[in-house]
Amino acid sequence: MNGIVVLAFVTFVAFAPWQIRSEEQRLLVNMTLVQNASSLGALCLDGSLPAYHLHRGFGAGANNWLLQFEGGGWCNDIESCLERAKTRRGSTRYMTKLEVFSGILSNNASLNPDFYNWNRVKIRYCDGASFTGDAVFDNGTSLLYFKGQKIWEAIILDLLPQGLGMAHKALLSGCSAGGLATFHHCDNFTKYLPENASVKCLSDAGFFLDARDIALNHTMRFFFKSLVSLQGVEPNLNRNCTSSLFFPDLCFFPQYSLQYISTPYFILNSAYDVFQFRHILVPPSADPMGHWSHCKQNPEACITSQLNILQGFRHYMLATLRPFYIYSRRGGMFINSCFAHCQSESQDTWFGSDSPRINDKTIAQAVGDWYFSRNISKEIDCAYPCDTTCKNLIP
Repeated sequence: MNGIVVLAFVTFVAFAPWQIRSEEQRLLVNMTLVQNASSLGALCLDGSLPAYHLHRGFGAGANNWLLQFEGGGWCNDIESCLERAKTRRGSTRYMTKLEVFSGILSNNASLNPDFYNWNRVKIRYCDGASFTGDAVFDNGTSLLYFKGQKIWEAIILDLLPQGLGMAHKALLSGCSAGGLATFHHCDNFTKYLPENASVKCLSDAGFFLDARDIALNHTMRFFFKSLVSLQGVEPNLNRNCTSSLFFPDLCFFPQYSLQYISTPYFILNSAYDVFQFRHILVPPSADPMGHWSHCKQNPEACITSQLNILQGFRHYMLATLRPFYIYSRRGGMFINSCFAHCQSESQDTWFGSDSPRINDKTIAQAVGDWYFSRNISKEIDCAYPCDTTCKNLIP
């Protein structure tokens, strides 16, 4: 059943189309539960049915599909997963039934010029492992379903007869943990669609780095390692990647799996991604005295030594992306220097008069140029603080 759509408008004043912002117009799309998911073993952490939101395309976009993985972090042990199962991050029972579609999901041509009339789907996130797990925890008193891989498969199977199976063009995208999910499902997505379809993938703020923190510990590496083990993720990682590494769980990191993805790919990321700054480079465990607290809240408060470390983090990200930048003929990039996390779902950052830009190109324009092969689209920003278009993104 198609999602019910509710449009909310305020009184229109004499704005030019590019001045209309998400506050003036909101597209709300109803949730669809995947009714046969339980028979496929596809359940959220708490056993509830998985869900998505679908807004139908029209006109020239009626046969094109954009799927967007929702983000929302991860859980890597029983305690955190049990807590997560009681929230919207682990159960559709606690999720909002109406979701705002904005940015890349907008149906307004002036706000989303390349994808506004496509079928647009937001895939809700309730498994805690970027849609890659396949395990169950049951100790007699607590029961958790780690079934992200099955959720992905069930939602695709639900959408195929609704037109996805006959798609002419398709884009699999996602933000944060959802952006990470696109790395793991990109090539698989292609296999579901017609051979002559144009299928591509986009990760927004999903290029999480295997980097040491300021205390020189591999905090994120050990976090992902425990997640992969707990949720039974390894069999669902790229097999070419896992067979090439001594520690196959490292393939959960995009920097190791990217080279094995054959589908055209676009990487949208900030070189100073706020989540990575606060949880990979300077996690609380590495800064017990809070020396970085002011810098983490406001980059202008960073002292010289802290800025040097931040510039080193940016340099490391660009170094890991260098082979992709040089050798990927069908790939695209937009690596800006804004302190941001997720930039495709918000209208302010996706496409607006004061949106972030590199070489005077917005994120929406860069992604559109790449998808439709209008132009080479590999944009890398200068280092902080040179980008004056980031004024609205300081956390």
